[in-house]
Amino acid sequence: MQDSQTVIQPRANRIVGIWQKPLVQAFVNDPVTLISGAFLAIVLVAVLFAPWVSPHKYQEQQIDLRHLPPLSSGEAIVKDTDDRGVTEVRYYLLGTDHLGRDMVSRLIHGGRVSVTVGVLGVLVSGSIGIFLGLVAGYYRGVVDDVIMRVVDVFMSVPLLLLALMVLFILGPSFTNIIIVFAIARWMLFCRVTRGVVMSIREQTFVEAARAIGCTDQRVIGRHIIPNLITPILTLAALDVPRNILTESALSFLGFGIQPPESSWGLMLASGRQYITSAWWIVVLPGLAIFLTALSFNLVGVWLRAVSDPLQRWRWLKATQESKDAGVDF
Repeated sequence: MQDSQTVIQPRANRIVGIWQKPLVQAFVNDPVTLISGAFLAIVLVAVLFAPWVSPHKYQEQQIDLRHLPPLSSGEAIVKDTDDRGVTEVRYYLLGTDHLGRDMVSRLIHGGRVSVTVGVLGVLVSGSIGIFLGLVAGYYRGVVDDVIMRVVDVFMSVPLLLLALMVLFILGPSFTNIIIVFAIARWMLFCRVTRGVVMSIREQTFVEAARAIGCTDQRVIGRHIIPNLITPILTLAALDVPRNILTESALSFLGFGIQPPESSWGLMLASGRQYITSAWWIVVLPGLAIFLTALSFNLVGVWLRAVSDPLQRWRWLKATQESKDAGVDF
């Protein structure tokens, strides 16, 4: 019994220690950020466990139950184990679309595609941009000039126009949308990374590391990359909603996700002609896009604020730790 207490006690102390961190307290004490984070957590859980949390199959059509309003029920025809059609009463929390498909299941699986595209697009474009930004900011010289001129060329082309050109050549698909974001969004990560690296490489601790014989790889890995985490996370949180909105626009125009797959933008496109007779088919995916993008933006703004020493006091003033001099996290 005593051994189990000695094991549980340190774990409890660690949990309490994490909860008492100024950054965690600042997050909890800000209601807007807390609500945004909770909403994103719900979305991510639904996206990750979509096959298990969806009440019905998102591609299953029930033509006789088309255009059911929210909070409705109806008798659906399903196949039993002997492949015979039987009827069962189903409840549709958010109604059905023009083909009798459950809107809740469509929103969950559509969100799975839209959020995955947004996150994977940031990971791929961020990896390219961070690598090139590290090289340009640390080594400077001709390498820096070449990389930044390439950045200027890519940034001179509008994102939507570049996306339409690439998808027209490669064809609309999930993979090609990720390629679009890799081509069209890496420049922002490159510029931010380059600026931070150029500032850090002139610091005394970096010069001291080089003076004692540390290799460039060690200086970058031990001293520069750890200082990139906060600005890159902030930029990523702000870039995910941009990718979600871009994917929705491309799917709405017919260059994004293609049927029978589902995404929020594709749901908007397929339901726009029923906006007067079945408003929920358009309003619900539009509301999902709006709330998800807004939540990501609010969390990103909060991360940017708490990482800025000039604004950090605003988010930490309600915590006990902020009363102590030299708050550090």
